[in-house]
Amino acid sequence: MGARKRLSAEKRKEAQKTKYFAKLNGVPTSPRKMRLVADMIRGMEAFKALGVLKFSTKEASARLEKLLRSAIANWEQKNEKKAETGELYISEIFVDSATMLKRLRPAPQGRGYRIRKRSNHVTLFVDTMSSKNDNQN
Repeated sequence: MGARKRLSAEKRKEAQKTKYFAKLNGVPTSPRKMRLVADMIRGMEAFKALGVLKFSTKEASARLEKLLRSAIANWEQKNEKKAETGELYISEIFVDSATMLKRLRPAPQGRGYRIRKRSNHVTLFVDTMSSKNDNQN
């Protein structure tokens, strides 16, 4: 690794230390279905988002609820205090495509249709409302 690349990697790692996030890799749900649920809670207050996810009928919402709880716990562990209602919000959430399992399904006249079983990676960042106000000023 070159010196310039190493410096930028170290700078990125330092920036990550001040962010509070949780990551979920290889979820066997299509990214499109996961994005529908992620869009519901984007920018929402963390505990309100937990309520929305708990009562959502989508299968992906249970996985995102667990991920959000993990991100809140990461914030609590780094700051050494308990999260209070109204303090945390979801600053960023994104869903990326992951590996695809490719399968063949028998089709008429000796053909085979390709089945793509998609999966995704979800990254969720939480932040405090006070730092949101600091960034705007």
